[in-house]
Amino acid sequence: MTISHRRLGAGEHKVIVLHDWFGTTAGWGPFLDYLDRTAFSYAMLDYRGYGDRVAEPGEYTLAEISQDVLALADELGWETFSLVGLSMGGKAAQRVLADAPHRVRKLVGVSPVPAAPYEMDADGWELFRAAPQNFTARRIIVDLVTGNRAKAVWVDRMVARSSATSRVDAFAAYFEEWAGQDLAPKLAGLELPVKVFTGEHDLAITPELMDRTWLRLYPNASLTVLPATGHYPMYEVPVHFARELEDFLAQ
Repeated sequence: MTISHRRLGAGEHKVIVLHDWFGTTAGWGPFLDYLDRTAFSYAMLDYRGYGDRVAEPGEYTLAEISQDVLALADELGWETFSLVGLSMGGKAAQRVLADAPHRVRKLVGVSPVPAAPYEMDADGWELFRAAPQNFTARRIIVDLVTGNRAKAVWVDRMVARSSATSRVDAFAAYFEEWAGQDLAPKLAGLELPVKVFTGEHDLAITPELMDRTWLRLYPNASLTVLPATGHYPMYEVPVHFARELEDFLAQ
């Protein structure tokens, strides 16, 4: 099966980019315009039930995402590659790492979900489980993770696009996967270079959470807190984020 994907660049360093729960490959904003296409080759794929693959049947699991990522890498002839994952994509990237650690050069989590189950109280679980069917819940979540700072027109646009580009059943299934799975036992002690980015205004993925999850799990992990942004630096600070990301990949 050919995996539908988008490509940017033709550089030596191969990078597979995984989107978030609300997004698709089209949801990376102006950030893509500032990437170095001579040093890096970027490949982005939608998950089954999302974007260009919205009609593609699937089980909507992290394991399935990992299988598709590895199949895409094989199609492209990429024996090794780095992984960049945003939010839920950070959890999916860790599943790829667990399945094929010998193929991953570097791992980057952007506002990333930890490998362990996500920490939420009962109200949080209720809110997130309502989001597939309830667009008000989706709006509350987007507003929360951007620190209640974004203009309403932008938040509404993010919610409208998420509802238009994903299946409700896929959206619901992926939540249970990224929130509930525990990948940490499969990943403990892996010594590849790892970078974690969080936004200073993100109220859900905080530096404190990253300190006790990502940084504790990976011996060679480091954390950068991006100023003037929340959960979506590709929209909020695209120029600065592009530089920080590629500086790490190029090291």
